[in-house]
Amino acid sequence: MYERHGKHVVGELERMRFEVERIFERLTPTVHPLHVHPHKAFRPPTDVYETETHVEIRVEIAGMRPEDFQISLSDQRLTVSGTRHDTVAKAKRAYQQMEICWGEFRTDVYLPWPVDEDGVEAGYQDGFLTIKLPKAAMVEQRIPISVVVEQ
Repeated sequence: MYERHGKHVVGELERMRFEVERIFERLTPTVHPLHVHPHKAFRPPTDVYETETHVEIRVEIAGMRPEDFQISLSDQRLTVSGTRHDTVAKAKRAYQQMEICWGEFRTDVYLPWPVDEDGVEAGYQDGFLTIKLPKAAMVEQRIPISVVVEQ
């Protein structure tokens, strides 16, 4: 029980760290791709909500194909990543305004509850990637207690 509780606390701390980072990113001015280091991935807008039976994640990222996404689930963390390519010809352009992020993207969602990995579903429509993660049934674990008799 202690170990499960300890993992839950660590998961909660990771989730809180992640949320604080997201808040600071939203408060800082947007950095346009012209000024971003090539190895820095952008984070697309992401919604996470819970129902009685599952957790649903929606990532807003237009201009992709389903095969362009990499989705992984490990240690109660869902990672969505990929690369969005600029499809406009690479002719010399003088931007008047630039708000669309191109290149590598990544978003991580920390899940403080177990997920039924066999039932995960993902779909892409109208610029939204939707991932449904069914909640795993909580199984009560009985811990045997041994009795030590001194002689």
